[in-house]
Amino acid sequence: MQISSRLTIGVHLLTLVALDRADVPMTSDKIAGSVGVNPVIIRKTLSQLKKAGLIEVTRGRGGITILKSLCDISLYDVYLAVESLGESQKLFSFHDNPNPNCPIGRNIHGALDDKLKQAQEALENSLRSVTLADIVADAKSGINQEKNLA
Repeated sequence: MQISSRLTIGVHLLTLVALDRADVPMTSDKIAGSVGVNPVIIRKTLSQLKKAGLIEVTRGRGGITILKSLCDISLYDVYLAVESLGESQKLFSFHDNPNPNCPIGRNIHGALDDKLKQAQEALENSLRSVTLADIVADAKSGINQEKNLA
């Protein structure tokens, strides 16, 4: 199983905005070029981040502003903004129709539900412990190492 790339796209986008030079317009095309996805995906992600109150977008000139301190935005905040968990708010979906006439089918929910809930909680707690400031600092460090090697 693979979780969608929405979280990493959102974090990439926010990191790019955080490290952006004011003299270069930040457009969905520019962001898409960095992320390596279609600009439509970037526009959707921008919309989700805006709806979550993490950014403000000024149309036309490509103005994107992060509305909170980087220390106050966790990866969990981005995850909530961009992942579509649906009404259940569960990361793991369950197959719809386990056979009630089968002993495993009757009992699989009882055997698995709590473990999946614990796994989701562990992931979410880990995401809460990392801030956008941490990611930006690591990105800056990597950029500086590249400059020193050049």
